[in-house]
Amino acid sequence: MNTRLINGNKIAKCIKKEVAIQVEELTSYGIQPGLAVILVGSNPASQIYVRKKIRTCIELGIHSEQVNLPEQLSTQELLTAIGKLNQSENIDGILVQLPLPKQINTHRILNAIHPGKDVDGFNPVNVGKLCSKNPCFVPCTPAGILQILVREKIPLIGQKAVIIGRSDIVGKPLALLLLHQHCTVTICHSRTRNLAEVSSQADILVSAVGKAGIVTSEFIKMGATVIDVGMNRVETKEEFYRLFGKNRKRLEIFQSQGYCLVGDVNPLEAEGVAGLITPVPGGVGPLTIAQLMKNTLLACQRRRGQNDRSLT
Repeated sequence: MNTRLINGNKIAKCIKKEVAIQVEELTSYGIQPGLAVILVGSNPASQIYVRKKIRTCIELGIHSEQVNLPEQLSTQELLTAIGKLNQSENIDGILVQLPLPKQINTHRILNAIHPGKDVDGFNPVNVGKLCSKNPCFVPCTPAGILQILVREKIPLIGQKAVIIGRSDIVGKPLALLLLHQHCTVTICHSRTRNLAEVSSQADILVSAVGKAGIVTSEFIKMGATVIDVGMNRVETKEEFYRLFGKNRKRLEIFQSQGYCLVGDVNPLEAEGVAGLITPVPGGVGPLTIAQLMKNTLLACQRRRGQNDRSLT
């Protein structure tokens, strides 16, 4: 069987183009969607993610504000900053870049973001609305995964979907989204017995556990659609050859950078078994930022009394 790679960059580009058109229309009426991104401390990975989000806002015509706060910030000080953004007329969406420093109560912070500006979809109000299939903000990565499946015309009704990973950010909300699409959903985790056997029953297999190459051929049903959410660094030659064999392009990247990226799925073992698969990088990742822009647009529309749209 030929395994086809899903081009996440292409799908993300389509979504961003759709958002840009609607942003331009709003701007013509004197309305500009606005996103505030809060960055606490100087975590290098967080800084990269925030730069990408701000850059995409500029690209699509969305007003953006980056709020940089010191590492030793207290929970109360961060709550005060969020309170000001909740009241700001220029800001439609608020995103707090995670992880936060240990002294900050992340639960309190996410709960403090006004549900109507919670473009990450982590506030309990939006979580509850997702459970009950009411219009809400859906976490960006699960929303992006659903967009991949829909735009690739993957059958969903009655299909068996297995999700490896039960996080509040990916696993749980994605399970709800797929249930709403009439899939039969199983959530697996570290204590699931016979994980490979359960996974191999899936028409749609999603892995979001953050362990390089944990999903091997025995996990994958012949012809299944495989969505790889993992993002892991491969830093040893032994690990590289286990996952990529003699892939020349990947080897060049590995040798030039000293590492390369891989998901949860072993690419060598998935080849010829999976029908479709998202690559790492270039699969799910680009959809996350695209959906953030879409949520920011939706937040702007809702604040101005436009009709709610679909869950994603």
